[in-house]
Amino acid sequence: MPVTDLAGVLIHTTPDRHRSLRDFYVEALGLRPRSDRPGFVNFEFGDQRLTIALHDHVTGPSHDRHRILINFSVSDIAASFERVISSGAPVIRPPSKETWGGFVATTADPDGNIIQLMEFAD
Repeated sequence: MPVTDLAGVLIHTTPDRHRSLRDFYVEALGLRPRSDRPGFVNFEFGDQRLTIALHDHVTGPSHDRHRILINFSVSDIAASFERVISSGAPVIRPPSKETWGGFVATTADPDGNIIQLMEFAD
């Protein structure tokens, strides 16, 4: 039987890095936790979840930040990007218009995972 849906995405990290990741997703991106406890936080998007949790086989920050890229849809890319950057997140790519009509901006979370904000054209 084929896959029918995406259930979620997990970002694994270490105990010493979990809090900074959690705070980035809550404070800089403005996500509301569905479940939030030491070493585990997840966010709900309809039927899908983004989870940040501890894993004993993970050490330090991401060594190859281009392995995963998380896209978040926003309604105001300029304001959303300013909020993220004011938290100290790096500017990888400022908001810019795409050929398909929308806008994309790129930054990274505290573990170095690439995050893109996307404002879709009407």
